[in-house]
Amino acid sequence: MSLSVFVELRFWVLVVFSVVLPAGIYAALLATRAISRMAVLGFGVALVLIAGVDVYLLQSLANVARTTPSLADDAVFLSELSIALYVLPVVFGGIGVNLISHILLRHLSEAEARFDKEHPGGP
Repeated sequence: MSLSVFVELRFWVLVVFSVVLPAGIYAALLATRAISRMAVLGFGVALVLIAGVDVYLLQSLANVARTTPSLADDAVFLSELSIALYVLPVVFGGIGVNLISHILLRHLSEAEARFDKEHPGGP
């Protein structure tokens, strides 16, 4: 049993998945002047997966925080402040779903246009 969750590997993985990876994805998206649909789809899926990993790690760390003697990790992971920690995964998941939705809507619009072109005067 560790004395604090802040020395756990899971905590540092949470930091990487909550800060480093999303910042890298956002920087790549903002810095790119041209990007393929598959890349946008990949970034969207990655953000949704990051959100899922974040929620899992937050729950896992909250369970560990219950067993540690440290009051600092209780204040972060077991108090009302922990609700604020869930804002990041919600944002990442929301943006990821929007990126995926954007790709799907563009594909469907183009498929409808092709159908209309191939079947003039249709239903």
